[in-house]
Amino acid sequence: MAARLDDGDDLTESHEINVTPFIDVMLVLLIIFMVAAPLATVDVPVNLPTSTATPQPRPAKPVFLTIKQDLSLALGEEAVPRDQLRAALDKATQNNPDERILLRADQSVDYGQLMGVMNELRTAGYLKIGLVGLESATAAAAAAGQQQAAAR
Repeated sequence: MAARLDDGDDLTESHEINVTPFIDVMLVLLIIFMVAAPLATVDVPVNLPTSTATPQPRPAKPVFLTIKQDLSLALGEEAVPRDQLRAALDKATQNNPDERILLRADQSVDYGQLMGVMNELRTAGYLKIGLVGLESATAAAAAAGQQQAAAR
């Protein structure tokens, strides 16, 4: 409760709320959450091979690049040495770097190895890369429903 001293004996109450302590507490809480939020999401277990995303329509002639378990590469059905990847991609896409490359990788392939192949694709000029994974049961059911609706 606050009081104002005017001209002498009459003390009147002030009906204003002092919000300074409230603002101080809110700023401290904001700082705590800003520091704690990134720390809470660092060690999140990730299982990347399956996806619930709605599958995209397949191109007429898809170009699949596969990273096998032994880290060898295959373009379509043919094995490709890493040093000849650019020439094989140019041949498969008729020198069209705007062609989408669908990248498949075995589940046991290290994430660093996958990123290395993606860097090689980028160096070769192929920037449109699609990652291929297994569909989960819910995504497969939704895709089947969409295909049935489109057929009607």
